[in-house]
Amino acid sequence: MNNILELLKIRPLDENALSELFPQMNVADIAEALDQAEDDMSIAAFRLLDEELAADVFSYISPEKQQMLVEGLNDAEVEGIMSELPIDDMVDFIEDVPEDVGKYVLDQVSSERSTLVDHLLNYPEDSAGSVMTTEVVELSAKMTVKDALQTIRTSGVDKETIYTCYVIDEDRKLIGAVTADTLVRAGLNQPIKDLMDTNVISANATDDQEEMTNQFRKYDLIAMPVVNRGGQLVGIVTVDDILRVIAEETTEDVEKMAGIINLSDEPYMRTGVLRHARNRIAWLLILMLTAAITGAIISTFEDSLAVLPVLVAFIPMLMGAGGNAGAQSTTVVIRGMALGEIVIKDVMRVVWRETRIALVCGVVLGIANYARIWLMHDRNATLALVVSLSLGITLVVAKSIGCTLPILAKKVNIDPATMAAPIITTIVDCTALIVFFSIARIAFNI
Repeated sequence: MNNILELLKIRPLDENALSELFPQMNVADIAEALDQAEDDMSIAAFRLLDEELAADVFSYISPEKQQMLVEGLNDAEVEGIMSELPIDDMVDFIEDVPEDVGKYVLDQVSSERSTLVDHLLNYPEDSAGSVMTTEVVELSAKMTVKDALQTIRTSGVDKETIYTCYVIDEDRKLIGAVTADTLVRAGLNQPIKDLMDTNVISANATDDQEEMTNQFRKYDLIAMPVVNRGGQLVGIVTVDDILRVIAEETTEDVEKMAGIINLSDEPYMRTGVLRHARNRIAWLLILMLTAAITGAIISTFEDSLAVLPVLVAFIPMLMGAGGNAGAQSTTVVIRGMALGEIVIKDVMRVVWRETRIALVCGVVLGIANYARIWLMHDRNATLALVVSLSLGITLVVAKSIGCTLPILAKKVNIDPATMAAPIITTIVDCTALIVFFSIARIAFNI
């Protein structure tokens, strides 16, 4: 890729050298190079690609660069690229660009293609229908292997994949699937109905894309047919679409767990400072205000601190350990729910498991903490016992809360990721302080 980057820096553009180099390169590498080049050089180099290669490269280019190319090319060039672009990639592009750019692009393509894109855009956001493509090889159960292979030869060139072909009846209802491998190994006169697999894993067009992702993972699929409520085949989702969905869902969960809202689809470096701040400031304000509760708790126990000021030194350790323990449980449970390993009815089993984990961690950390305090604070066994016991109880409470909140959030249809570190930390901090000062009062007769 370095060769093309060097060529894209030369002015005027060496068109002959690029034309010779492009066919030897992977489309993803060409797209990456065009992404990094200056806009005018990207447009000039992109024009050197034939329509089929240009459409392939366009699919890998970033949304911002895609929009720049569309605005820099003429109508005929845009029409040529969009006509070759897979329908699902065209839908993704229309969703990512401003409305006026999307309307312009739809005006350049055939009415049939434009209508199809509009139809796909009408599916609910984050649904199977919104990420599928309609470019799928369809076969009939009445066909022979010879008929099927001829159908693949004539129509498969424009399809998303020909490895798996789907069998439909007269009403377009999905009744089976057959792989190219099966067709190649079978006799030419064998009927498709004898070769097809009738146990087909499919998704409904309105299914949530995260649920569909779990099905891909569970059944180790490379493609999944999408049907409407009547069981009619309407499209297909391939593994490259699922990888993009996984990246989007993971990014969204990570940002929610970090307390970032109103998420931006734009890359980090292309998002303005003010927008970054706006996405983060709401949770920071909430956490700042909830910290006042922690301050109020400390104020309530001022008499204890006055009698034994050394207690202040252990507050950060207890709050930090509790927050970390709660975050660990939350992360594990959210992951388990995302993978389908944990469901709502498992809540008591999860709490029991996390409680036992907390007891083991509490004993180990408590012993280490007891020894440290006993050695560093004039062998004060009572102080060491108070802090260690408070630490153990805090860990149990933190892990119990940390594993419960995500499941309860799912129960009331709230994204479990929002119940992560920010909320858990606030609750656990308050609990740790109350437990610590209550035990200290009893132990030291304050």
